[in-house]
Amino acid sequence: MILSGKRILLIIGGGIAAYKCLDLIRRLRERGASVRCVMTAAAQEFVTPLAVGALSADDVFSDLFDRQDEHDVGHIRLSREADLVVVAPATADLMAKMANGLANDLASTTLMATDKKVLIAPAMNPRMWSHPATRRNRATLEQDGVAFVGPGRGEMAESGEAGDGRMAEPLEIVAAIEALLDEAPKPLAGRKIVVTSGPTHEPIDPVRYIANRSSGKQGHAIAGALARLGAEVHLVSGPVTIADPAGVNVVHVESARQMKAAVEAALPADAGVFVAAVADWRTEGEAGEKIKKEVGKGPPALQMVENPDILATIGHHANRPKLVVGFAAETQNVLENARAKLKKKGADLIVANDVSHDSGVNASGVMGGDRNLVRIVSADGAEEWPEMSKNEVATRLAALIAEKLGGQ
Repeated sequence: MILSGKRILLIIGGGIAAYKCLDLIRRLRERGASVRCVMTAAAQEFVTPLAVGALSADDVFSDLFDRQDEHDVGHIRLSREADLVVVAPATADLMAKMANGLANDLASTTLMATDKKVLIAPAMNPRMWSHPATRRNRATLEQDGVAFVGPGRGEMAESGEAGDGRMAEPLEIVAAIEALLDEAPKPLAGRKIVVTSGPTHEPIDPVRYIANRSSGKQGHAIAGALARLGAEVHLVSGPVTIADPAGVNVVHVESARQMKAAVEAALPADAGVFVAAVADWRTEGEAGEKIKKEVGKGPPALQMVENPDILATIGHHANRPKLVVGFAAETQNVLENARAKLKKKGADLIVANDVSHDSGVNASGVMGGDRNLVRIVSADGAEEWPEMSKNEVATRLAALIAEKLGGQ
């Protein structure tokens, strides 16, 4: 495990998102990392040192002038003994101190004294995040080599406030930490890869749409695995309820036509991996108002038209990537359908999986589950992989893509 034996110094800033750090500490420790925590005075207004210390199983540091800690220059020792310094939540105040070299408490002094990589997870009101001063501070910190995870977009703690500024979720921060500490070779460094993931939603009227059961778990896992191998990954995601993978450029879309436009906008690329379960059909026209049920009348007739075929479009595109990988989710004749798709779509590889209830994978088939059983189909034949988790499939497929691109 990447984090086994790693030492993380977690600096907890003063914001309501500080409560998430309790889960972050637990997630890091269950992956084998040790966690030492520094809390600002404001952070202690939101979570207690007792709770932080209980979860980290270590002392909690907060006072720059603590006689016991500072007799051996504690802020220097804290900053140097860690493998990585993480600031979460990184408030506007902490970011301003970091960007401008201020050091007037233990947290800011430790950050000034460190010689290790620093990762920050900003969290603040959307207006604070978009303020020119914060934008300048972010640019300065990025120029100084500070890494960022988040913020995300959503509802704020304050009533009626929403927008960019939510602190990244603990597992997103863990993934960003793993990416920074991963010392494995990066065979895809310098490569640009486009990945699609999730379902598409094709509107019928303002409240109804056509969709499928895709969760996006497999596509997101593949995007993350490619990023860990050093690729510049552009993920085009349909509507999903899972977090964006760390280290990946993400564009969120709804419909097949939006997904196609986003993919083409991301070209040229070295490879394209088309995992999304794109709806084959949509209604010819979206109703402007909700279609009402009328007593005594049957369901309305929906005139269907074919959606654009994204895999075939890119497989025969003027800007075609060097390697095109498609997915085939089938319920019958899996290999035959995958071979036909390989030729018709202009792909180099098809990852075929049986999503039927009889596949033996997950209680209700592959879609929405956590495991997968795939076959890799190419012009040279088919290779069956053993059943494994979707994360394991992603890791193995990323390695195969690196191998294929290595010879090009």
